[in-house]
Amino acid sequence: MSQYSRFVKRYLRPAGWGVAFCFLGWFTSNATWAQSPKEDMKRSQTPPVEWMLKPVELPTAVATTEAEMQPYTERIGGTDVTFDMVPIPGGRFLMGSPESEPGRRDDEGPQIEVEIEPLWMGKHEVTWDEFELWGMGLDQQRRRVLGLTSTEYDDLADTVSMPTKPYTDMTFGMGRDGYPAICMTQLSAKMYCKWLSAKTGRFYRLPTEAEWEYACRAGTTTAYSFGDDPDDLDDHAWYYDNSDDRYHQVGQKKPNPWGLYDMHGNVAEWVLDGYSPEGYKAFVGKAWKNPMAPPTEVFCRVVRGGSWFDDADRLRSAARSYSEEDWKSQDPQIPQSIWFMTDADYVGFRVVRPLRTPTPKEALRYDLDEIQKRDMIEYAAAKGLPTP
Repeated sequence: MSQYSRFVKRYLRPAGWGVAFCFLGWFTSNATWAQSPKEDMKRSQTPPVEWMLKPVELPTAVATTEAEMQPYTERIGGTDVTFDMVPIPGGRFLMGSPESEPGRRDDEGPQIEVEIEPLWMGKHEVTWDEFELWGMGLDQQRRRVLGLTSTEYDDLADTVSMPTKPYTDMTFGMGRDGYPAICMTQLSAKMYCKWLSAKTGRFYRLPTEAEWEYACRAGTTTAYSFGDDPDDLDDHAWYYDNSDDRYHQVGQKKPNPWGLYDMHGNVAEWVLDGYSPEGYKAFVGKAWKNPMAPPTEVFCRVVRGGSWFDDADRLRSAARSYSEEDWKSQDPQIPQSIWFMTDADYVGFRVVRPLRTPTPKEALRYDLDEIQKRDMIEYAAAKGLPTP
């Protein structure tokens, strides 16, 4: 049992989850800006590469060339919660699906040649054990309850904005320990990555859509990373036909050829790109290196991989989905949360870490976009919270 789980079991569960959420709600209800508004703005609306501390010592995470990259396990400082990162070699691939692929939709083409730089990717989707250290304030609260001294990494991470309390238990009774975190907005997933960068001194972020598909395919050109036959999907993924209408603990199915679990199914995964029904037409005409389509709307942001809720064809390596306003239908709050999507109980994310840490200017493309920055300020103002 993780330290997170022991903390929750000892201090929260004896009173029941209703009391637990009231307790945590007290801690997070005024947490849109974590410290002073000006300082919090710096952390929350600028790339972590501008303000990260030196990396926490971890020899297996150190590499200057692709040949030096190796798998590593990152422990989140001050806890025994860990996650695994897998090296993904750089290379070229055809992004999208051929017109002959069964189940193909028009937004999966035309196929384009793409070059991807080396990176590490999370072996699994981010779990509640990891996410709630930030998202429910458990990292800070654990230190307060147990009387632990904060490190400089803790102090820095505490200045990253965290969510206001969720409307309800976002697991919806499907499971917590070892299960993928769900129902967060893309903004929330991005902010978790900032917090994680602050805690570790390593630059973590969401993948681009191209990086995600490249890693999912793992060198294959078939509909799925294991071949073209959806009859084989049961060995590799949780989806509508076998999920029993719920998500499952991460890593229970076979991994893809590069050692990544649940790239097909379980929960769909946020990427950085905005969605266009025109697919990749804007990229036709030349080879692209690390392409990305910046979002231009609050919604219509891409998720990949399909989920426990989807049919087999939506789990193909090239299949695309996107966020919609309906994903917040059940949220009764005014204004509705910028952090959670109550109806997206099949959406989560995983993190990546590029081998080459970008410059602050390069990192801007991966950071909060102007729409998200505006939404944070307007949301805080509507809640009567301090704003920069």
